[in-house]
Order: sequence, then structure tokens, then C-alpha cells
Amino acid sequence: MLITNATLITFESPNRIQENHAVYISGDHIHEVGPASKLEKLYPKAKRLDAHGQIVMPGGICAHTHFYGAFARGMSIPGSAPKDFPEILEKLWWPLDKSLLEEDIRYSALICLVDAIKHGTTTLIDHHASSNAIDGSLDIIAEAVDKSGLRAVLCYEVTDRDGLEKADAGIKENVRFLKRLAGNPHPRLAGTFGLHASLTLSGATLQACRTLAPEGTGFHIHAAEHEADEYDSLNKSNMRVIDRLKNHDILGPKTITAHCVHVDTAEINLLKESGTWVTHQPRSNMNNAVGAAPVESMMRAGVKVCLGNDGFNNAMWDEWKAAYFLHKATSRDPRRMNGYDVQQMAIYNNAALANIFFPQAPVGQIIPGAFADLIFVDYQSPTPFSPENLPWHIIFGFQQSMVTTTIVAGKVLMKDRELVTLDEEEIAARARELAPKVWKRYQDKFKQ
Repeated sequence: MLITNATLITFESPNRIQENHAVYISGDHIHEVGPASKLEKLYPKAKRLDAHGQIVMPGGICAHTHFYGAFARGMSIPGSAPKDFPEILEKLWWPLDKSLLEEDIRYSALICLVDAIKHGTTTLIDHHASSNAIDGSLDIIAEAVDKSGLRAVLCYEVTDRDGLEKADAGIKENVRFLKRLAGNPHPRLAGTFGLHASLTLSGATLQACRTLAPEGTGFHIHAAEHEADEYDSLNKSNMRVIDRLKNHDILGPKTITAHCVHVDTAEINLLKESGTWVTHQPRSNMNNAVGAAPVESMMRAGVKVCLGNDGFNNAMWDEWKAAYFLHKATSRDPRRMNGYDVQQMAIYNNAALANIFFPQAPVGQIIPGAFADLIFVDYQSPTPFSPENLPWHIIFGFQQSMVTTTIVAGKVLMKDRELVTLDEEEIAARARELAPKVWKRYQDKFKQ
């Protein structure tokens, strides 16, 4: 396939913006990039996809999300509103994950995958929970991802909050899925080992996860999202959260710690020294009123900070905007959270994280040999734009509705805003049938 008549944003380092260019795709990789006039002569028989002058850029990457939360939209929480994050967990998320059955898991994933395709997010790192439907749950999500054509990293969150039997089932689901992928690799699917958070994990369970995780596997865990996680860790172990995770050999260059809002300087140094990844979810942090993570300090210390959405919609440019504004508001300093820092998280760090799981080719760049994960953006810039001012064009100009075409691994998933691989109307209709039953089970769990 030859994409012609494009303005390319390559997101190389340094980034380049190239007008009147073309991209030749062979299989699931980018084979050649160059001036449109040159490539049209070189590949006269290639199937053409005319970008009509639109921006063509790498697809977005989400470093931390929760497909299982799709049915929370519009759901009523009984009683008074939760007063803090621990109550949000107890009143909303924990009863909800108990309410999901196999078909609910499938359609909550499909809803999020439709959303991702429409908004140009082509790689997602998911963190799943469904305590009454654990066995095989990752296969259900994997099947949905495969059908969608997107790229994803999956895991099941192990927790002690539902008893040791279900903690063991969660461990087994992670191990089973990782072994399945090792024995039968999928070009667009990868796995990691999911853990909920230190505050719902005993030392024995953490050690069991470390012992049973296949060699070379990293972990995906929430860390210090709220002060309660730190206090719980100190009470359990006389160590702060990151120290406790280090003590159990959970940290490392393949491990993702989500949030890290309440880490201290020593914990930041441990994250840096261990090569552990951190993901920042500003919309979620604002919604849960947990504070603003010390992102700039972490990045200055050399911590690899990425950008996720924690289950919010998969319009990652909205997460760019939230990150840019949150830190200015909380610090009351308009100089904070430079646009280049947001770009570093969302583009370069997210791509480097994705490449940990998909090492066969570069992700997130338009260069020969990279995976052909691309989006078309209908942005009619009112002012000149360049690599130097691009972050501010994205933050103040790009909108989720501007994505017109989404391509993953060389396959078109949406063309001219028409979905190709998924039937949005059917998926939404079935989800509307399932949601009231999930809500009823949620209400019943809430009363228990």
C-alpha cells in the first residue's frame, strides 16, 4: 500500500515534518518513506491511499488503561458520594469488577477498542479485573483485540481483597496467558503480570507472584496513587510502597508502576535506579482528587514517565491537555509542565515502553522498518507549524474528531471515519443490553 499526498510527522528524534511525502507499506512494516513524486514512480502498481494533504503521523499509545471499566459510564453509586479515593475503590470499582461476566468482559473491551480506533490510539496497555470471571478472561480480551486489529498488552490484576483462592486464580491467569503467548506468539498481542496495588497485596502473595512469573516477565501495578497506599505499606512492612516492591523484586526495566502520585525522593531514586516505568494519568488523578504526581521531578531524576488514561476515553490528546494544565493549576505557575515534557511522555517514552513488548520493530515512528501503525489527522493549521512548536499545536489545536483514518500493522481499521473491522452500532446495542444486568449485579454486590 502506498500512502500519498501526505504531510508526515515522523516523531523521529529529532522529529521531522515533511510535506508532499508518501509512505510505502509492505506487510505490517513501513518499507520506504520519501517524496510522493519519487515513491509514486517506484511503486506504480501499489494500492493507493490518498491522504488528501492530511497529516499522517504515528498512532497514539496509551501506557495504562482499564477496558473493564466501560460499563461505569452513567452508573449511579448508591448512597452518599465517596469522600476519598479508598471509598471510590470500595463503592465503585471493586463492586463493579465483581459484577462482570464473560460477555460483559468481551463487550466492555470492544467498546474501548472502538473508541481507540476512532480516536487514533493504536497501542494500549490494559490492566484487567473481573473477580467472578477470572479464568480465561485474558483470552476473551485478546480475542476482541485481535478482531479489532489494534495492538495491546494484557494482564490480570492479582489482589488479596477477594480471598486467597481468587488471588491464586489471578496468578494462574497471568501465568497461563503469558505461557500461551510464549508458545504461540501473536504479532499484535503481548502480556505482562498484573498486580492491583500494594495496599491489597500481602507479602506472601507478592512473593508468590515473583516466584511464579515466567523468567524475564515484568509487572504492571498501581503504586502510591493515594496516601492510603503508603500508610498501608508502612503498617505492613515498615517500608514505603516503592521500597516494598523493590524488596519483593517487583521493580525493573519491564515493570510499569501506574500513578506514583505520592512517592518521595528516595522512591523516585529507586524507580530510576531500577529502570522501572511510571505512567501518569492526569484526568483520573483529577477525577479521584488524589493530587498531581511529581512528574517533572521524576523526569529530571531520569525516571521513564509515560502517559496513560486509566480507563478514560482513548483520545490521548485529551490526556496531553490535562497533563499540561493540571500541573500549572496545582503549582499556580504557568511555567510548569512544558509542552516538550508532555511530548516526551506521550510520544517518545510511550513508544519506548511499547517497544519493550513489541521488540521486533520500532513503534511510534515513521521510518523504514517500523511497524505501520499510522493515523490521518485533518488539521487545517491556521498558523505555521514545525517540530519546535508542534506540542502546542497538539495541545491547543488537535481534537479527537480530526482523526479520519487509522492503520495498524499495515491494515486499515478506519477509513474516512468509517470503521472497517468493528461494527460500532452492533457493539453499542449489545452493550446497552448487558449494562443494566451489570448494574443490577453491582447494586446487589454493593448491598452485601
